[in-house]
Amino acid sequence: METAVKKISASPFGTTERLPFVKGINTLFMAVRKFAYRITHWETWDWRIKYFIIAPAWFWFCLRARSLWFFTTSNPTLTFGGFDGESKKEIYEQLPVGTYPESLFISRADSIDAVKKLLEIRSFPFPFVVKPDVGKMGLMFRVINSLDELENYHRKIHCSYIIQKLVTYPLEVSVFYYRFPGTQKGTITGFIRKEFLEVTGDGISTLWQLICRYPRVQFRLEEMRLKHKHRLNDVLPAGQVYCLSHALNLSRGGKLVSLEHEKDERLLKVFDELSHYTRNFYYGRYDIRCQSIEHLKQGREYYILEYNGSGAEPHHVYGNGYTLWEACAILVSHWKRLYEISVVNRKKGNVYWTFRAGWNFFRKTSDHLKQLQKIDSETAIT
Repeated sequence: METAVKKISASPFGTTERLPFVKGINTLFMAVRKFAYRITHWETWDWRIKYFIIAPAWFWFCLRARSLWFFTTSNPTLTFGGFDGESKKEIYEQLPVGTYPESLFISRADSIDAVKKLLEIRSFPFPFVVKPDVGKMGLMFRVINSLDELENYHRKIHCSYIIQKLVTYPLEVSVFYYRFPGTQKGTITGFIRKEFLEVTGDGISTLWQLICRYPRVQFRLEEMRLKHKHRLNDVLPAGQVYCLSHALNLSRGGKLVSLEHEKDERLLKVFDELSHYTRNFYYGRYDIRCQSIEHLKQGREYYILEYNGSGAEPHHVYGNGYTLWEACAILVSHWKRLYEISVVNRKKGNVYWTFRAGWNFFRKTSDHLKQLQKIDSETAIT
């Protein structure tokens, strides 16, 4: 059986010249298929659509709190309450040692030689993960396999970033948890498993052909073309799995699968203990790599990859087969809890950000993320 990857000389937009009529029919068919898929999968819609529907509820909570930034007191020790623009370094420093992967924090001012020296001193093995210290949606998350790849990443990234040991545990999950200040037990509202965005070779099709036939990337073809441009004409051997994105965020193509049936008191105990350790993480979503669900419930062999605070989306609205209206109701119910936790912390002496401070921070973060998005879309996965 052939195992080597073949290359064929072809354009990534097709391997043969077709008659104009045939091309037109094919284009029309693809457009109809994309339209049908999008209409029947509301989770692929622009995020602004569903949030436009429920925006009045959000502004009602702002009005009741008399602050546009009421959420900033929800997690008092996180910048902006963890809504947006929080530092991963800031988060890791508040978690128990050993619950997150070993990490190196690289300043944008650091030279590549200094970074190499640090890797040598810390005996950091390849491959490892890199990601912006302040990021979102898996932007510029990469797996680095060599010094050349690291140099390329360091040259292109415009901000401080994290080098992190690659966690090889087979399972990635998300747990949405909240706890009211002053209470001993919290609530797990969502528990989901994430699956990679992958295609499988058939020994005949090029990578680009496999990508074009994959429904989950139909709205990200240009991004896929740019990121995988060095391999688009490769013919993958039959059965070979190729990962299109190492980031497991829904926005990056990850698939979310419900683990609702796995929620129990043992799982809750793990996150109650984490919440009490940090003391000030009351509302948010943990993204975790673990050996198995059972190991996670035992509180061992897991690593917290991210903690997303007040801006965290309850990802279980996508993994349980909910309708759009059911999902909107769940989002509003979480906002209500966020408002209530924020008000309690406000009464305990934590103050909401002023309008000016919040607005300036929001604009700065937005500009930063736009830059990241542009760099990410233009940077090939190596």
